[in-house]
Amino acid sequence: MSEMPGGPAPTDGAPDEVRRRLALALDVDDLVEAHRLAAALRPWFGVAKIGLELFSSDGPEAIGALRDLGYQVFLDLKLFDIPTTVNRSTMVLGSLGVEYLTLHALGGIDMLRAGVEGLHEGAARAGLPAPTALAVTVLTSDDTAPPHIVPNRVRLALEGGCGGLILAAEDLQTARELAPRLMRVVPGIRLSGGARHDQARVATPQEAVANGADLLVIGRAVTGAEDPVAAAAAVAAAV
Repeated sequence: MSEMPGGPAPTDGAPDEVRRRLALALDVDDLVEAHRLAAALRPWFGVAKIGLELFSSDGPEAIGALRDLGYQVFLDLKLFDIPTTVNRSTMVLGSLGVEYLTLHALGGIDMLRAGVEGLHEGAARAGLPAPTALAVTVLTSDDTAPPHIVPNRVRLALEGGCGGLILAAEDLQTARELAPRLMRVVPGIRLSGGARHDQARVATPQEAVANGADLLVIGRAVTGAEDPVAAAAAVAAAV
């Protein structure tokens, strides 16, 4: 494995325009480990994704730690509750300095709208730019959803005021047709020939970008690689 912070890397990193399109998924339950990975891979990633594991372990402290490293923070909690609860929760999260926050489109228009309003209000009260609410359509681990589900949830995201979508690469064309102005975020990214893990609908970086992805979410393909630095460089080169 390549050395981590302070050690040699195979390249000097990716250009800013590439790093802005790559989100590092820190799916760990320890902030020390997350910080180690994030610091080592910062030359290739501009966005850091905090999921349920890390947020459950370290909460808002994780957001601050990654912002201090210069990352934009993508908080992936897939909020799904009654509109009032989601509104109050997103108001708090918006004040913490996240750039992206996920809401599950299954919650419906009222819930999405409440989440977006809370997120923007929380950021405004803290004097921060408005974050982007991302509506989750169908998980990339789910290959059983009927064909009408993604189009329906894209429409919900539009009507709910979300700024972007979380969807598999195979659903990008639907998103481009129905909501061309919404940001398109694609998880389940794997290097060619890499392990699929528990993802049913995967794509290579080249495939996702060619089909219109704006932001790629990469986790185990890099963090679980024998050489994370080399894997990060390969992803960046593909983009």
